[in-house]
Amino acid sequence: MKNPSLTRKSIVQVKGSKVREINDVLAIEEPLSISLSILKTDPPVYNKSISITMRTPGDDVNLALGFLYTEGIIQTMDQVKSVETADNAVEVFLHNDHGIDLPKLDRHFYTTSSCGVCGKTSIDQLKTARHIHVPKRNVSIAAAVLKSLPDQLRSQQSLFDQTGGIHAAALFSEHGKLLSVHEDVGRHNALDKLIGSALQAKKLPLADCILLLSGRASFELIQKASMAGIQIVAAVGAPSSLAVDLAMDMDISLVGFLNGHRFNIYTHKDSITTLQS
Repeated sequence: MKNPSLTRKSIVQVKGSKVREINDVLAIEEPLSISLSILKTDPPVYNKSISITMRTPGDDVNLALGFLYTEGIIQTMDQVKSVETADNAVEVFLHNDHGIDLPKLDRHFYTTSSCGVCGKTSIDQLKTARHIHVPKRNVSIAAAVLKSLPDQLRSQQSLFDQTGGIHAAALFSEHGKLLSVHEDVGRHNALDKLIGSALQAKKLPLADCILLLSGRASFELIQKASMAGIQIVAAVGAPSSLAVDLAMDMDISLVGFLNGHRFNIYTHKDSITTLQS
């Protein structure tokens, strides 16, 4: 069966003095249109375009639901009546407009695979209010367990193995058990897919889980993690200054430059135990 996330292209490979034509495997990047229909309103909202995002196909329903949730447009799966998919399009049908900020639907999003906040026109729009209750600091992780996470993630990145050009977001238990992995050419899309999956399974908030990001930790990713109630975020790469500030404000322990030998703790170090390991 053809993988909807991958394609092959003929390329010229140069290694030293050797030149040859080969077929290379690439991660697909295509636009996805996300729209809402709310029929029990006056007047009805039908097929309202919410976002166009550049993504890797293959997990579009989770991506759409995760995006709507992390943008604060929907709050629970109980609001969702059904979801329909077509070529590069997802339409989410809601029971009614209860809990929906209808004026917010007039703001359109266009997001690239490298930027999840493009199209937002003010600083206030970058911050989204969290609607779920998150228990106060109920998870911690041993340093030795934390350092084991990147290798576990890497072993499960099937698309990365074939393309070398894709991001991942993964959930782990506090004991280091891998719970879920999602991949995409966009870092924010990978996380939306992960959160959308948890939303469908009614597992939010993810207050007892650790989130691992395959790249750097940006403001938008900490924002999405906060919306899902995640209290520990670790990244293989560096955090940005705004990511650190937001993690501090949202009571998230933020770890960067994580590998099998080292890491940096940027906020709320109390969630990382046995640092001597």
